Amino acid sequence: MINSKYTIHIAGDESLLVSFGDVINEETNRKVRVLAETVEESELKGINEVILGYTNLLIHYDPFLTSFHKLKNELTCLIENISFEQEKEKEIIEIPVLYGCQAGPDLSDVARLNHLTEEEVIKIHTEPIYTVYFLGFSPGFPFLGGMSEKIVTPRLENPRTKIKAGSVGIANNQTGIYPVSSPGGWRLIGHTPLHLYDPTKEWPFLLAPGDRLKFKSITKSEYDKLVDNDNDK
Repeated sequence: MINSKYTIHIAGDESLLVSFGDVINEETNRKVRVLAETVEESELKGINEVILGYTNLLIHYDPFLTSFHKLKNELTCLIENISFEQEKEKEIIEIPVLYGCQAGPDLSDVARLNHLTEEEVIKIHTEPIYTVYFLGFSPGFPFLGGMSEKIVTPRLENPRTKIKAGSVGIANNQTGIYPVSSPGGWRLIGHTPLHLYDPTKEWPFLLAPGDRLKFKSITKSEYDKLVDNDNDK
């Protein structure tokens, strides 16, 4: 049974929003993920798509097949009978990262703004086990929970026009990885040779909501070896 409050609101002519409050943490986001999975596996009529957020779930539906009030009642019944504690624990995915220099041009700024050394920033960034709250912004971009407050850093005042795919960045209290080349204002601290997005695959994303990952600091030679191995495939 659900053990916290939730609300269901109209979000346009063909959408509704299930919200579990506005506190961003692992417990709240777990409820969003479990509900999303339950809805996708259910046989509720008329649902077209579910979109995860930090604390809420946006559900798009076909108004010719269902209505807001009908779907709200069905979701209420569904939510009241979900065990939000029963989420399968996933294996930890290791993300190798070359930190600093050209791979992470903003590492020095993150260190300076937090009164740390670059080595301390790397240590703090690689210590936690992060949880993928949801994917968004660009195909496969993981919004992660679990970053230490010790390295919270504001976005760049002037965003870059192009950021290389694989760049690892920090924006305020968030950290993430750019899966494709795109503009962006996150502070870049490193780069991973892993591909987070491959449109040729049936499931094109390396990560999914609920995945757990840990960053691992690697040397330039280790980074180059991973790149060479990837190019040989």
